Amino acid sequence: MALGALCVTDPVRKAYAVQSLWAQLEARDSGLRIDTAQLIAAPEGLPGRPPLPRLVPAVEVPPRSPFTPEGRAALLHAIAHIEFNAINLALDAVFRFPGLPEKFYIDWMRVAAEEAKHYLLLAAHLATLGHVYGDFDAHDGLWTMTWKTRGDFVARMALVPRTLEARGLDATPLIQAKLRRAGDLAAVEILDVILREEVGHVAIGNHWYRWACEREGLDPVSHYRELVRQYAPPRLRPPGRAPPPRWRGRAAARRAQEPACSVPAPAVTASAGAAPAPGARSAARTASRSPSTACRWPAGRAAPPQDRRCCRCR
Repeated sequence: MALGALCVTDPVRKAYAVQSLWAQLEARDSGLRIDTAQLIAAPEGLPGRPPLPRLVPAVEVPPRSPFTPEGRAALLHAIAHIEFNAINLALDAVFRFPGLPEKFYIDWMRVAAEEAKHYLLLAAHLATLGHVYGDFDAHDGLWTMTWKTRGDFVARMALVPRTLEARGLDATPLIQAKLRRAGDLAAVEILDVILREEVGHVAIGNHWYRWACEREGLDPVSHYRELVRQYAPPRLRPPGRAPPPRWRGRAAARRAQEPACSVPAPAVTASAGAAPAPGARSAARTASRSPSTACRWPAGRAAPPQDRRCCRCR
């Protein structure tokens, strides 16, 4: 049934199909059973999606300013596109990987249902701006990584929910601040719902990645580095400023469960008797760490203040 929903091409129909399936599962409907051992052949043409939006390379997607009606619509369209693809990746995880604990399939059906809710909220708000999903170009980065990891369960858990989706946890508060300044408080409230639930989705990815590593006898930190080298996901970018105080605790909790960066920070030296250069003490502290916890900043560049490092380096 998850595969059937994944094949649906109309986004709204897909979202409602997922929510119906989750409602049956949550109610433990007597006619619905999870066969954890069933191996299902993947049909051609996955995932089901509409003819539009046109998918282009990420570099060809123009910048979106929320301070014009068209720019705000394009920004919310981009988020709706992420949520639509997140429905697909959750459904794909449910049908593609057999032989796992039943809780895995329940977890990811819940994720799919929440992503469906996010998509419907955004699509409804987009309509108030005079647009529908498909009106703007989009890129296919999230599904591309989902497809690349279709044969590697550990890589899927490492790189899709807890790397690509986790990028949004730091980006969303900054987007909300801009939307608030633009006067779109309805969009801010929608992103509040999304952000709150996406924290849980990343936690689910963390849980199943650690579970998979334990099952395979892998070290989560060193294996994560190997997966990054093998699959080359987009790098996590350091945020431009610290997240709002209400999110720092959650971000810290999330970071505590993530593998740290693998590249040691450069040593920073000063001539005898000279005052340390700005950032030198911070860089020296970072360089003194073990390689497994050092910060991934370019050689020759002083490490930034603690609250401006990327989510894997703080």
